[in-house]
Amino acid sequence: MGNHIVIIGNGITGITSARHVRKNDSEAKITVISAETDHFFSRTALMYIYMGHMRYKDTKPYEDWFWSKNRIDLVNGYVNSVDFDNQTLSLENQTINYDKLVIATGSTPNKFGWKGQDLPGVQGLYSKQDLDILEESTKDKQVKRAVIVGGGLIGVEFAEMLLSRGIEVTFLVRENRFWGGVLPLEEGAMIAEHMKKDHHVDLRLEEELDEVIEGENGRAIAVITKKGERIDCELVGLTAGVRPNIDFLKESNLEIGRGIKVNKFLETNMPNVYAAGDCAEVQETVTGRRPIEAVWYVGRMMGETLGHTLTGNKIAYEPGVWFNSAKFFDVEYQTYGNVLANEQEGEKTFYWKHPTKHISFRAVYDTETKALKGINNFGIRLRHKICDAWIKTNTPIEKVMVELKNANFDPEFYKQYENDIIAQFNKENGTSIKPKKRNLMAIFGK
Repeated sequence: MGNHIVIIGNGITGITSARHVRKNDSEAKITVISAETDHFFSRTALMYIYMGHMRYKDTKPYEDWFWSKNRIDLVNGYVNSVDFDNQTLSLENQTINYDKLVIATGSTPNKFGWKGQDLPGVQGLYSKQDLDILEESTKDKQVKRAVIVGGGLIGVEFAEMLLSRGIEVTFLVRENRFWGGVLPLEEGAMIAEHMKKDHHVDLRLEEELDEVIEGENGRAIAVITKKGERIDCELVGLTAGVRPNIDFLKESNLEIGRGIKVNKFLETNMPNVYAAGDCAEVQETVTGRRPIEAVWYVGRMMGETLGHTLTGNKIAYEPGVWFNSAKFFDVEYQTYGNVLANEQEGEKTFYWKHPTKHISFRAVYDTETKALKGINNFGIRLRHKICDAWIKTNTPIEKVMVELKNANFDPEFYKQYENDIIAQFNKENGTSIKPKKRNLMAIFGK
């Protein structure tokens, strides 16, 4: 029996799967299908191409010859439908048979039925095609003002890109703070202030898009907000979250919820068919993890897991402690474990903020056991290994404070804030914790 593994999608999930299949099986036939680009590139680097910091070819982690050398066949095209009974894929000009199929089609920007949402000049920022459209739209100073809809990480990137070209940005955010569905009040307010004061973003909180107005040229020329205000613009960025990119499968027998439903082995209800990355909806989640997690490192972990399962070593996807990192312009952000927008029953929060800078530290811990549950961190780099271990081992918050210096990952010429953080913790909790000096054995494990 042959072993032809077909992967739909050449993002981080699909390519990680392909690479690990080849590591584990030198004989398997591997085909990767994508209509976005010929070769895998780093999606998180799209903004740097636009801003002139990188060239497209610099965003490709592997040389173009890598794929032929490793006998990974690349097919540029859209999959129109899948016949799961006969294990075939239908593309525009060909049919491809598979023995095992991985669906890793990623996400697509949300649209909520706004009038004018499909006009020229209205776009998301997810694919290489989106970047190309944006480049064309904004060349020769055709765009003076843009309106971005939806407050999240992609929206921040979009704003930073446009501002780098001298384009004014109005940001519509429906919550009372920036990224209000994820960030607690203090952090959301801090980032909102940073965007408005330091980067001159016209940030409109508690405001939503109602419709996009079409001009005589057939392009977007303005938006109308829910409060009835007209904002003239030449570009509308839709960044109100993403959804699984699975429309081509909705009439099939594949079990679908918001995403493609999979078990802990990333198996679908169809034999020999797997789904992973942004398009997968995991039915057997662990505490603190969501069924769909559209995050780069989640896709990478799922891809590596499948690389083993597809080559005969069936293993479950074990997501571990939640982690994410990003930048809000020049403020770096890290989160570990469970830090929700609003404090939950049975939790207590310690929050420290620098009096003048956009630097903060939040620790959430269990009210009874004092075990650390999560960390939000802005403007200070913390070591992933140490934060992850604190949460996995239910480390008490006071011990976390004692060991806080071990987690600091900033270069030594950066100012350290652990003494200030611990002093405030002592004041609020009536403790007398003294920070330990950095322990290189704890940091490097040597």
